[in-house]
Amino acid sequence: MPLVRYRKVVILGYRSVGKTSLTHQFVDGEFLECYDPTVESTYNKMLMVGKDEFHLQLVDTAGQDEYTILPPSFSIGIHGYLLVYSVTSLRSFQVVKTLHNRLYERIFTPHLAPISPRCVPSREVKTDEGKKLADSWGAVFLESSAKENQMTRGIFTKIIEEIDRVDNSYCTVRSCLLM
Repeated sequence: MPLVRYRKVVILGYRSVGKTSLTHQFVDGEFLECYDPTVESTYNKMLMVGKDEFHLQLVDTAGQDEYTILPPSFSIGIHGYLLVYSVTSLRSFQVVKTLHNRLYERIFTPHLAPISPRCVPSREVKTDEGKKLADSWGAVFLESSAKENQMTRGIFTKIIEEIDRVDNSYCTVRSCLLM
């Protein structure tokens, strides 16, 4: 029986970008059609990555904007972050940049990968803009659709792999992972 490892991930982004939809699709395997603003919810899911079993605790946060002050609970005991924006909202893309800067000020050497929901009736943020931003942060970039269940499991698998890659590196500074 493999050792169960615990990972806590905070999901951040502007309001109405799909943080809850992405999380709910991953945890419960269904897409929520109705929108109900989140205050803060915590989800738990067991996940096998390779031969290792992980207890993943996901903190689904209320939407942030450029003026939001991130509480200390978003930086204590956290292994990684998912920053989510909507490709149909340039403002949500700008907010992700602000959130990254705030997290970077708090956590010495973060790694980040923005996640963009793929549902694109009127796309305002191009895929290469997201990739370019992630590259500038030294991060992984993934696009997803909670509605179509595209890449939802892959996102959470990837953040666990990246957290482990950082944890198992031989650098002297330990860091948290932002995706």
